[in-house]
Amino acid sequence: MKIKHLFFTPLLLISSAFAQQQPDLVHYVNTLQGTNSQFKLTHGNTYPTTALPFGMHTWTPQTGKNGDGWKYQYFLDHIRGFQQAHQCSSWTNDYAVFSVMPMSELVVDENKREAKFSHANEIAKPNYYKVQFDNKITTEISPSERGAHLRFTYPSGQKSFLVLDGYTHLSGVKIDPKANRITGWVNNGRGFKRGWKSYFVMQFDQPIKAYGTWDNKTNTTHADSTAAEGLGKGAYVQFKNGAKVQVKTASSYISPEQAELNLKRELGADKTLEQTKAKAAAIWNKSLGKIVVEGGTEADRETFYSCFFRASLFSRKFYEIDAAGNPVYFSPYDGTVHPGYMFTDTGFWDTFRAQFPLNTLVQPEMHGHYMQALIDAYKQCGWLPSWSFPSEGGSMVGNHAISLLADAWAKGIHTFDPKEALQAYLHEATNKGPWGPANGREGWKEYYELGYVPYPNYRESTAKTLEYAYDDWCAYHLAKMTGNKTYMDIFARQMYNYRNVYNPATHFMQGKGIDGQWTPNFDPIEWGGPFTEGNSWHYTWSVFQNIQDLINMMGGNANFNAKLDSVFSEPNKVKVGTYRGMIHEMTEMVAANMGQYAHGNQPIQHMIYLYDYAGEPWKAQFHARDAMYKLYNATENGYPGDEDQGQTSSWYVLSALGIYSVTPGTGEYAIGSPMFKKITLNLENGKKFVIDAAANDKDHVYIQSATLNGKNYTKNYITHADLTNGGELKLVMSNTPNKTRGTGADDKPFSLTK
Repeated sequence: MKIKHLFFTPLLLISSAFAQQQPDLVHYVNTLQGTNSQFKLTHGNTYPTTALPFGMHTWTPQTGKNGDGWKYQYFLDHIRGFQQAHQCSSWTNDYAVFSVMPMSELVVDENKREAKFSHANEIAKPNYYKVQFDNKITTEISPSERGAHLRFTYPSGQKSFLVLDGYTHLSGVKIDPKANRITGWVNNGRGFKRGWKSYFVMQFDQPIKAYGTWDNKTNTTHADSTAAEGLGKGAYVQFKNGAKVQVKTASSYISPEQAELNLKRELGADKTLEQTKAKAAAIWNKSLGKIVVEGGTEADRETFYSCFFRASLFSRKFYEIDAAGNPVYFSPYDGTVHPGYMFTDTGFWDTFRAQFPLNTLVQPEMHGHYMQALIDAYKQCGWLPSWSFPSEGGSMVGNHAISLLADAWAKGIHTFDPKEALQAYLHEATNKGPWGPANGREGWKEYYELGYVPYPNYRESTAKTLEYAYDDWCAYHLAKMTGNKTYMDIFARQMYNYRNVYNPATHFMQGKGIDGQWTPNFDPIEWGGPFTEGNSWHYTWSVFQNIQDLINMMGGNANFNAKLDSVFSEPNKVKVGTYRGMIHEMTEMVAANMGQYAHGNQPIQHMIYLYDYAGEPWKAQFHARDAMYKLYNATENGYPGDEDQGQTSSWYVLSALGIYSVTPGTGEYAIGSPMFKKITLNLENGKKFVIDAAANDKDHVYIQSATLNGKNYTKNYITHADLTNGGELKLVMSNTPNKTRGTGADDKPFSLTK
């Protein structure tokens, strides 16, 4: 035994060093997290995404019908295809989709070709998806950024068919049986310029024995046909009986030639799926390894890395690399090809709060490209994006591109012209675009003249007022940081407009009529009306830029903290209001059983951290940890509501670090309570920041004392510069709160009002 140990010691040392350099974090991730969702109650509305970080295309099994937003639901037991996917949310459907399905008998009808499976025969990791159907056909998938490597294994002696489905709209296919490949294009999704196509190429490593095209509108097949174009056109191929077939596929929004280039560059060297799988694992381990957590339970680490995985999918890279090695993209805004970077598939109303602030910390280089891409998008379509999927949809409320730009600038990411950003935002704030409510501003004239958006003249008017005021502060602050007095003066008054929808008689934000009168019959638990997917209990805290002023309006710290406490102690009752029925966000708040705290939707997600501003930071520590434990896990039921393009995951990731971005644009993070004993941020600049909380466990959630780089630290916030400069935040954790720490005036995070 001793001889064997001596012989293997060098190898073990090498393996150990490699493991320390790049730990295997992929194995913690469950991509099925949040997939047990449906219309009435969501646990994430996710699908088992197989992709690389921020990859342009992703792949997933499909349990839902073509066009159904619920493309994969955990409680279903039949799969009808494996899709190229881009979906942000079940509510937005998808675009540039096609699917493939293996079978032993040729059946093209999606309702009849589906095959039964069990989750016991399913593996769902970021770099590898595998399922064996009850009929013993096995599918495996490993991703590249713009494609995937698939493998289909058919039972011995049985026929081996593969059906390609052109999905819901226009498509074209061309089969080359001599070259063992299919090329084609799809055109499905919303809001594209006329003639837009997503081109794909699919290369098989086995000879095609038979082939044909088919039509998914009539489910008719055409044997020996090599080409078809039109609505729902697809293809099928047959291999030798009992085949094991590898398939490499890639897509491009630019041209068929670029699709070929993407395939060659990303998958050309991979002779086996195992090579693609290993490369993808290395890429994911490097990405996930930007945050290494130690301590906690196995379940805690699974939840953390599953959330960090999903936070690392959005926004998607919409650019490709041309033959000369330069980034280029087909613009979803003007329908032409441009040099540079573009990113899509996110809604800023959700993601300005945590997903983008997380990216500033762990993906600053990519984030810098993104900020210039925002300006380029404005130049191409005339509006700053608000909900890109992949073109502009204008969904939800607010003009939050300016939040991203101001936050980036405050954190030293200066990759864009701030004057151009401010010009674009002024246009956004003084016009209404042709698309949804967040494309420009609904009620912008009244907001400017009255200081608020009147209700019921405009739906969701109080939510709009609050978010417009925050965005106006972001513009003011960006102008201030860059010495632009003209824009400072324009937005200085409007950033206080939240005051005009606060009723001092009720201490709530309320709807207000164009005549200046409060909307009658106010009830803070009533949803809708002047609010967006929430009620006044949720929106009263949406004064991100000036929490101190909100404290003052409520009569000081004691009253403010009592009202924060009431969020959790109020009954979890709902009045459906203008929704006229229970929507899933209401159902999720009731199910969480945390009073009026509705973490399943975005408006209240920062509220826990407001105790940091009002002298009771230990309550932020308690409630942050309580929400993490109660509302998140790594299972199919892992989220308290819609995951929403990485936002709900990013809330968890930041909160598990013990920090949160209450006010993007300041360069500050409010402090909560970290989930783990030790957390190491491996920063892109080569530095490390360590959060050491050695006594941390499920009971020891309170910060007794802290030091930052060896010096006593009482502040309830930490700056972005503190983190990116490297260092150590050492926390002494306790099971009882220290009610004197963090209570000084200088310990509060940023507010406009001091």
